[in-house]
Amino acid sequence: MIKKELRNTYKEKRLALSLKEKLKADDLLLIQFQQLVFEDITVLLSYWPIEENAEPNTHLFSRYLGYMIPGLQVAYPVTDFTMHSMQAVAVDEHTRYIATAKKIIEPKDGVRLENKNIDLVFVPLLACDLQGFRVGYGKGFYDRFLALCREDTIKVGFSYFPPVEKIEDTNTFDVPLDYCITPQNIYEF
Repeated sequence: MIKKELRNTYKEKRLALSLKEKLKADDLLLIQFQQLVFEDITVLLSYWPIEENAEPNTHLFSRYLGYMIPGLQVAYPVTDFTMHSMQAVAVDEHTRYIATAKKIIEPKDGVRLENKNIDLVFVPLLACDLQGFRVGYGKGFYDRFLALCREDTIKVGFSYFPPVEKIEDTNTFDVPLDYCITPQNIYEF
């Protein structure tokens, strides 16, 4: 399938999940995620899940990592839709957040982090394939951002559904994941 078809199909599949199914799937995602061992991780770029898109609850995963890695610095993206770019902004318990016009929750202010300092990124996706390529929301923010990160920056996606065999229309600028976590499996690429 091509990205546009996958985007539509997997948006519908996620929205069709009941609240009970989604909560159970989030718990199972956390259990799978807990199987991974991350060494030398000091900075995590997460994202605030968009409720209207039925995204996996990334707060569970970042809280778990914060517990397992004392002193973990967590950051969230701040997007610039005019420049089609994003930057990582450090957050803490005092951070205030705002909702953008696109319903993305972002830090209102904070210290911008350099891409090269990020060790682990939670990457939003609607679907991925068995090569680690993903279908996002179609604007390329994360691919452009990840291209500027270190080569050893770990990229993790969370999906309620298993990967498809192959996304037919990947491009040279698409940055593959290192892991996709599903409720039943961990896929390593």
